Amino acid sequence: MSKVYDSIDERVTGFIEAQKMFFVATAPSGHGHVNMSPKGHDTFRILGPHEVAFLDLGGSGIETVAHLRQNGRITFMFCAMEGAANILRLYGKGHAVCFDDPGFDEKLALFPKYPKARAVITARISRIQDSCGWGVPLYEFKGERDQLIRTNEHRTEEEWRERRYVSNALSIDGLPGLVRPEAEEA
Repeated sequence: MSKVYDSIDERVTGFIEAQKMFFVATAPSGHGHVNMSPKGHDTFRILGPHEVAFLDLGGSGIETVAHLRQNGRITFMFCAMEGAANILRLYGKGHAVCFDDPGFDEKLALFPKYPKARAVITARISRIQDSCGWGVPLYEFKGERDQLIRTNEHRTEEEWRERRYVSNALSIDGLPGLVRPEAEEA
């Protein structure tokens, strides 16, 4: 049986904070690929009863940023992998602030352990709903993988930024991803 919550209250906060992984889903308007990405590390923050943020450390695609720029729709899902069965979804409208955007440093300050990040995503949450989670298997958390962090440690800031612009210019559906600041001015 599912339950809808009025806000991100203490119970919802406790459940979110206990999870070691969450999923982010977005989709373009009309036709295109729905994207769902698993996220780990300490990269999710509750900012208020209807506002959250997560740190986008980067990856092989730019779907989340591209979809948010197009239509803003976003869903977060948390699954209990240990303890009592439960699934929690947060539905809302998101906004991406990328590493060269105004205000990025202030947003990045929410995540002091991570000096290099592609974007900080904030979302205004309009629906908070849980469900039974009886189909989710039990897993034992053994630790975070360090490859995502390690892959950028040896790069200078300039090299890291250039790599992001080249590899994250477009989504798989051809939507704009990361845009160089000088390209926006032209």
